[in-house]
Amino acid sequence: MEFLQNINIMEISSVFIVMFAIIDITGSIPIFLNMQKQNKKINAFQASFLSLCFFIVFFYAGDAMLKLFNVDIASFAVAGSIVIFILALEMILGIEIMKSEGAGTSATVVPIVFPLIAGPGALTAMLSLRAEYQDVNIIIALVLNLILAYIVLRSVNKIERLLGGNAIYILRKFFGVILLAMAVKLFASNLTIMIDNITGR
Repeated sequence: MEFLQNINIMEISSVFIVMFAIIDITGSIPIFLNMQKQNKKINAFQASFLSLCFFIVFFYAGDAMLKLFNVDIASFAVAGSIVIFILALEMILGIEIMKSEGAGTSATVVPIVFPLIAGPGALTAMLSLRAEYQDVNIIIALVLNLILAYIVLRSVNKIERLLGGNAIYILRKFFGVILLAMAVKLFASNLTIMIDNITGR
């Protein structure tokens, strides 16, 4: 099957790292702990499943929206790389550039599903990655990330005791640097495509 032939371990690994860095489920552990202290229940399975549905819908509907507005994938990828770049700076510098708006009564849907897991940055990055990777590899990497998110949500207290605050801080900075490098690569490769399209090469 063509679907199976397109599966590539290297592509899955690359996409997994990008999405892991953006979703930053380990970096959100202090937020989850604070919610528990406020007696807010988090349904790990529901949060992971709803996030997957949200991602899948946007993954395919997002492309149709781009066509509706006559925007090609390369252009969207360049725009997405800028968003990823900003997210990387937030992680490395420990500052908040993009403000999260909105509030809700359900801790599972808001803010766990959106914006913590399926946030604007992750949605933009996922669609931007279609310019570089096969759809099947993006979906597989996404599912693996959400399985990890489920495990973290189920074991947030154990993970905090196991890793400690310093380890979580180091992980956030480390993946921020990786994310920054990937944003630069995504920007450079798709900017070239954009220029070629404009000049008709």
